[in-house]
Amino acid sequence: MITAMLERIVSAFKESAQVKLAFVEDNKERIQEVGSIMATAVKEGNKIILFGNGGSAADAQHIAAEIVGRFKKERNALPAIALTTDTSILTAVGNDYGFETIFERQVEALCLPGDVAIGITTSGNSENVIRGLRKAHDLGATTVAFTGRNGGKVVEIAHYSFIVPSYETPRIQECHITLGHVLCEIIDELV
Repeated sequence: MITAMLERIVSAFKESAQVKLAFVEDNKERIQEVGSIMATAVKEGNKIILFGNGGSAADAQHIAAEIVGRFKKERNALPAIALTTDTSILTAVGNDYGFETIFERQVEALCLPGDVAIGITTSGNSENVIRGLRKAHDLGATTVAFTGRNGGKVVEIAHYSFIVPSYETPRIQECHITLGHVLCEIIDELV
């Protein structure tokens, strides 16, 4: 019993590493490009807007905190916001307009041309993330999708899509947070 558990533990770590290595091999140039776009946006006074559901909401908050606070080096605070943190807005918009509009309404209120909007959805088919990215695109922001599986519908909307090559939600989320950290590292380097 203990041996089987140890094997599952090792297997999970190996699977996570394999997914990340496959992902970076296919996306390294795009990661560099998006990191540069994000750094340019904040240098020019624009902001990074992030949103997602569940674990992806937590990832959005984590990445926003790294940008506003600091990642690896001391620097001035940079403008980033996770649209998942204001429960009054989430419940009011969800109640009055429907859950599928919670990011769209916030993007409409906050997003300006030159901003970068990052929608995080492991399936690529979360309607509220799709609508948020679509609104950001319409408002002149650069749109970025963090997704998995086959990419889903968000790849049709986003300027840049990062598709994690896995159907396992935990592996997708692990790769998304690593991607977020690498983008923060690029921002730190370029700002």
